[in-house]
Amino acid sequence: MSETTLRGKVAVIGIGISPVGKVPGRSPLWLAADASKKALADAGLEKSVVDGVLSCHAFASPFHRFSVALSEYFGIQPTFSNTLQVSGATAATMFNIGAAAIQGGLAKVILLTAGDSLMTGLTPEMALRSMTESRDQQYEMPYGIPVANTFAMTAHRHMREFGTTAEQLAEVAVVSRRHASRTPGAQQTAPITIDDVLNSGWVTTPYHKLDCSLISDGGAAFILTSAEHAKELGIVNPIYILGGGECYTHEHIFLMPSLTSTGAVMSSRNAYAMAGYGPKDMHIAGIYDCFTGTVIMMLEDLGFCPKGEGGRFVADGHMTYGGQIPSNTHGGLLSFAHPGMPGSLFHFYEVIAQLRGQCGERQVAGAQLGLVHSLGAGYATNATTVLGTENVL
Repeated sequence: MSETTLRGKVAVIGIGISPVGKVPGRSPLWLAADASKKALADAGLEKSVVDGVLSCHAFASPFHRFSVALSEYFGIQPTFSNTLQVSGATAATMFNIGAAAIQGGLAKVILLTAGDSLMTGLTPEMALRSMTESRDQQYEMPYGIPVANTFAMTAHRHMREFGTTAEQLAEVAVVSRRHASRTPGAQQTAPITIDDVLNSGWVTTPYHKLDCSLISDGGAAFILTSAEHAKELGIVNPIYILGGGECYTHEHIFLMPSLTSTGAVMSSRNAYAMAGYGPKDMHIAGIYDCFTGTVIMMLEDLGFCPKGEGGRFVADGHMTYGGQIPSNTHGGLLSFAHPGMPGSLFHFYEVIAQLRGQCGERQVAGAQLGLVHSLGAGYATNATTVLGTENVL
């Protein structure tokens, strides 16, 4: 193992989350700042100690330098700051880069935060336009290809190659909703069945409305510092970053190397290698779930089941309690909330809370190791982070 590994060098010492779902009258800055206040309070720190800020772009906000605008709004002047943009993969990338920055001496206490108000800050037409215009300006955007269609292509191919069924896709949504019903503040908690999903109307085949993630407002925040400083502060239950990996395979969906295998294979392989643990060692996972088929492909590419068996893996109950890898126990983007690029930060919040043993009736017993995988742009961007308690260092 390289001497420069991040394994166990950086700890998450504070977590915070804003209200989610429909939060009228609150800007992306307010949502991020609200979560940041809660994360600092959770860590027992004042905002004056923050010398690093990492964030990402908000669709409902005009600020290109969101991390700088947030610092001004929040009343701090960090000496390290960046606004990252690798679509849905940005959340895990923030953790990886934040850990590297602390280990490299660029900052001592880093605030990772993001917020957006896709539900109340944008009209449906504006939201669709912003998503469509994020595609390539020459070959994709002029034809109006939305993000959903790019992910639908991969689901079609997976169904054709491996026999994955619409019912197996729907089971992902059913499990996610069941998890959300145990999560205070989740946007959607009413139980659903496979038939409900299949009868919820088409968005783009093979995806029905309930196969697709929510549109939400919300924000989340985390405080990172070195393992040594966490001890100096007397943090009772720090959660350590054990491994990180990323992979960027393409920009245009028509140049995706494979429609059924993604950069998650490489990003997770690198994260596992750094952590010194494999997929069978994980107790809890947060898996990016913009669409139900995304989860099935990620369960395969992250090593939780063989390629082509993701649908059966879900149908057999392996992504919920009592299964091989309880995943998205808060309800995920499909049922908890999805405010755009900040959405996967909720996966981090949940996995960290699970590792702390703070999830009440939805607690995964004995959780010590967790994985969060973020992705975006039609699987173009993939980032993985492995987290663990002090017991697994």
